[in-house]
Amino acid sequence: MRTLSRPRLGDAKPERWNPWRPLATIDRPGWRRFFLALFGLSFSFFLALLSGALNISGNQAFGHLCAALSLILAGIVAVKTVPYLARRTALERWMMKIEYEFTAEGAIYLVVIAVIIVAALNTGNNLLFIILASLLAGILVSGILSKIVLSELELDFALPEHLFARQPMISRLTLHNRKWFLPSFSVTVAARDPARKKGSRAAAPVGPRTQILDEPVYLPYLPRRSSVTQHVELTFPRRGRYSQEGFRVSTKFPFGFMKKTREVPARQEILVLPSVRPTEQFTRILPLVSGEVESYFKGHGHDLYSIRDYQESDTVRHVDWKASARARQLKVREFTREDDRRVVLVFDARTLMANEQTLAQFEKAVDLGACLAWHFAEMGTQLEFRTNDFETAMGSARDVAYQALESLALVEPKVVREPGKALTPSWATPASTHANTFQIIISCLPRGSAMVAAGSASHVVYMDSL
Repeated sequence: MRTLSRPRLGDAKPERWNPWRPLATIDRPGWRRFFLALFGLSFSFFLALLSGALNISGNQAFGHLCAALSLILAGIVAVKTVPYLARRTALERWMMKIEYEFTAEGAIYLVVIAVIIVAALNTGNNLLFIILASLLAGILVSGILSKIVLSELELDFALPEHLFARQPMISRLTLHNRKWFLPSFSVTVAARDPARKKGSRAAAPVGPRTQILDEPVYLPYLPRRSSVTQHVELTFPRRGRYSQEGFRVSTKFPFGFMKKTREVPARQEILVLPSVRPTEQFTRILPLVSGEVESYFKGHGHDLYSIRDYQESDTVRHVDWKASARARQLKVREFTREDDRRVVLVFDARTLMANEQTLAQFEKAVDLGACLAWHFAEMGTQLEFRTNDFETAMGSARDVAYQALESLALVEPKVVREPGKALTPSWATPASTHANTFQIIISCLPRGSAMVAAGSASHVVYMDSL
């Protein structure tokens, strides 16, 4: 609330006191609902009295109709208005902003209560009033117990360090019960829907799913002062950023008439890397690329390093037949390498259009780039990665691979409006000055539509060939 202060020296102009300003701070929606609830309950009480008078006068049909209308009106006020007003009072802290949702069993329970209310009002039987009081007490007890179950719960959601698209992985969800004496029963943890929060915009990932946790997790029992861990298998359909605004912890304990839900704010954001599982395109292109790389680097090492025993993985052309004849077993020669293999992997994200077919081919090109980066990391090659707005220095592929995968996880197609200009960008030329450098270019432009920086030590893969 804004308060007015006395004018001080140096103030340009003192703010005038407005006698109507306190009215601007009134919770008008709350007061509006309060008076509507008061009018509804008054009219419901009038209908109940009218129902009794009609029954006494012998007009049973209209008496039953007035009793039913009175009950329906009182129920609407109890369900729609009372919780709304309670959240704006001192009960807000005690209720922990719990949301209530009737289940199918709860709806049947309310119908039974309505029938007993009508019967009790028409007959005046004390036993029916006792049964009605017990049924209403059940709803009250259910609300108190569910509040106890959902109180003092803390949530931890642990994910692996590196996440890959379309690959199942195990995450760990831990729920802590901090209550000293009471356990918790039948707790379900689910992702919070960003649409429930008005005015919020969820960070949409590349894929259709926006949440990290896609399926609810059920925990039947949490002992007091202890934790329960549930391992959850997650599979992300596509690469990109995924965000989790929070979690919703709910329970139907003890009777299952209402589902009580409490929101737990825990914002998380993760980056899902492209899949590195060998694809059909990677399996088809790898022998050709590997052959060109091998032929380019073949013969760079000339000095003899040692002669050792033959192993199954050795090639026959390195067998030393004279040493094998003297030792009467196969011997092979090991040569020194003048320089390590250096590969520059370039991903050209430029494309001429962005329709559904082009986007599907673009995703195949991204997967191919990820598979090649992972392949060179397993081979222990020196790698340099380049794309339109990102580049790495030449280094060990084991260190560069994850940087390349993170860049490929966020890369988007860049539509070229004028295909005749600047189709050979400077970033596509390797900055490395080493002599033994082989360049692999993955171009998202169709074959023949552009000139890329290719030479004798280069191999170009076009998107339309995937």
